[in-house]
Amino acid sequence: MRTNKRIRINFLFAFFLLFSVPAFSQNFFDFSSIQPDSEFENVFSKQIYSDSNATSFIIWIKKEVKTHYHATHTEQIVVLEGEALMIIGSEMVQLKPGMMVTIPQKTNHSVQVTSETPLKVLSVQSPLFDGKDRVWEEE
Repeated sequence: MRTNKRIRINFLFAFFLLFSVPAFSQNFFDFSSIQPDSEFENVFSKQIYSDSNATSFIIWIKKEVKTHYHATHTEQIVVLEGEALMIIGSEMVQLKPGMMVTIPQKTNHSVQVTSETPLKVLSVQSPLFDGKDRVWEEE
């Protein structure tokens, strides 16, 4: 009788592990395996996480992002692939894989891709980002 009880407990534990790991592992990402869902002309954005404190995206840029700022958000970018020139406020920065850039709220910024491959970045915006605070510079 004790052996059957142990088997049932082991089975329940294994069942719990099997079905709980995917639920708990949803916050772990292999950035190299994340790809755009479809073809795109210039910019493609894929949200990978969001809560009331922050929203994270993988963003691919083939050509450029025009000058804009975020009225209420700070944005942090980690370059995963590609290269680009970024203007942040009055500074110009050459972006390369492995770099991280912090863009304070209300700071103008733009991107011009310089590599043949698209720029691929992890963008973390804080607090929660819904796109409503993006203000484009008038031309």
